Amino acid sequence: MRIRRVDVHVLKSPLAQPFAFSQGWVRQRSATLVEITTDDGLTGWGEAFAQGLEPPEIAAKAIEVALTPLLLGEDPRAVEVLWHRMYHATRDYGRKGTIVSAISAVDIALWDIAGKAAGLPVHMLLGGAFRGSVEAYATGFYRISGQGESARLADEALQHHAAGFRHMKVKLGYGVADDIAVMEAIGDAIAGKPVRLMIDTNHAYGVADAVRLGRALERFDLRWYEEPVAPEDLDGYREIRARLSMPIAGGENEHTLYGFRDLLAARAVDVAQPDIGSAGGFTACRHIAALAQAHGVAVNPHVWGSAVAQAASLQLIAALPVANHSLFAAEPILEYDRSSHPFRRALITEPIEHVDGRVAIPTRPGLGIEIDRDVLARYRS
Repeated sequence: MRIRRVDVHVLKSPLAQPFAFSQGWVRQRSATLVEITTDDGLTGWGEAFAQGLEPPEIAAKAIEVALTPLLLGEDPRAVEVLWHRMYHATRDYGRKGTIVSAISAVDIALWDIAGKAAGLPVHMLLGGAFRGSVEAYATGFYRISGQGESARLADEALQHHAAGFRHMKVKLGYGVADDIAVMEAIGDAIAGKPVRLMIDTNHAYGVADAVRLGRALERFDLRWYEEPVAPEDLDGYREIRARLSMPIAGGENEHTLYGFRDLLAARAVDVAQPDIGSAGGFTACRHIAALAQAHGVAVNPHVWGSAVAQAASLQLIAALPVANHSLFAAEPILEYDRSSHPFRRALITEPIEHVDGRVAIPTRPGLGIEIDRDVLARYRS
């Protein structure tokens, strides 16, 4: 079996209602998808995580120009060999960011092909499933005007609860006072309901404000406090972790075994959050999970992409061991973005749905999904 074609699809859709996270306004949803075809007709799909403000064309061009020449004519099942070939060939101008996201997309597609060739879901190639379904948590609580939206966001929490979610991640980082007002309104709205909250400031603060916010929110018994400071500020992470009682999470903007080696060696996080479309695909996430296991750090993948990234994340989550074994160990949970995303559900013929807050792990070969090519054509830029 040999790789015959590598096609890249850039998808875009303007949002009727733009929304903000702490780093800026999201005015369109976008994705960089890669489609790899073998000489015997198998097709694999992968996705490069386009950060909220990242032009998807950057990863697309990296795949087309830098990676495709390394892949054509090769056996797609040689996932480890091809990952290292791509990483070493781009190391002098890559290592992090969009170049590794491009490698991630290719790697996901290669594993999809390997699973289809073997007639097995990817999680079986990764060693098997620790779980057949996963609890989903609702990501949302974005702003549509800016500050002063606590009442609307409290109502959103009730909507997520009514939809069956028992975990919710609240986007903060709009000023400490406003963040506290939002959390108090949400806390009042869900009082008495079986809901566990997390917060994510998307590295909006320095250490002092991050600690001030964390201390004000300790009464909420947060499952985690995500990205309190900039991803490169490992000393800041370590200080915050030492000064607060809730678990600290981070890593969606970290890449490969090498980046997570430094994050974990710094004892910076309680929860590591590689994004499979950014950290290096299945191959790198397998490395990262083993390293985190050795450090006793939980792995809970981040995902904010299309249906392809969602499906890949589900396969990865299925194969993740718990970090600290016990009869009632905390299991990883699936990020389920509830914001507007027109080619998440529609892009695949059988959308990934939650049932009362849980999502089944697909068991069909590869990623377990089939792309709707009419939808692909509709959103292709």
